[in-house]
Amino acid sequence: MKGSRALLLVALTLFCICRLATGEECNEFFMDFLQTLLVGTPEELYEGPLGKYNVNEDAKAAMTELKSCIDGLQPMHKAELIKLLVHVLGSQDGA
Repeated sequence: MKGSRALLLVALTLFCICRLATGEECNEFFMDFLQTLLVGTPEELYEGPLGKYNVNEDAKAAMTELKSCIDGLQPMHKAELIKLLVHVLGSQDGA
């Protein structure tokens, strides 16, 4: 249950941020955020995609827990998520 609350908080945060941005900015932000979430550190999230936002301590705790869940995935599952991200980024470049 704790992990699902963290995921819900992260989803709500992303929704709020994306509502403030234009469509293209939102897509770019989301892809950068997702890439950093998959292969970066929580600190890289706050310095990179979330750098211009004031992220409170509860949201930081949720991000850290979500990152921990992602890092706990089996390597093949994480690899598949990264392949999906690469595919999506590649299809955006061609659009």
